[in-house]
Amino acid sequence: MSAARLHEAVAAALRAAPGLAAASVFASPPVRSAVPYALVGEAVVADWSTKDAAGFEARVTVELHDAREDGAVVRGLAEAARAAVEAMADDIGHGWRIVSRLFVRQRIVRTRGQWVASVEFRVRVLSQG
Repeated sequence: MSAARLHEAVAAALRAAPGLAAASVFASPPVRSAVPYALVGEAVVADWSTKDAAGFEARVTVELHDAREDGAVVRGLAEAARAAVEAMADDIGHGWRIVSRLFVRQRIVRTRGQWVASVEFRVRVLSQG
């Protein structure tokens, strides 16, 4: 199972998204970073194999952080992240292919002086070979 490959592909899609140009994108929690930034969280993964192909289902969460008084910026970043994941290529490399993706939920909260948006997807991936 290559959940790591999916994680890398999501981070690459976010880095290439024009709506996220102002935000740094991290694949693991940053020690220190200026805001705004995006973080691809570790996926919750389950087996989704078929009779003839290995596969997995992953719950992928993207977090967007911003420290402005108004939550409008983080809302825009969340929409850009959603669009980037929905538009990313199905072929994620190393013999793995996304066969379905579904936006599950989005939540925006203010915590410790920052706005944090969480955007969650269910992604199903099968081996091509």
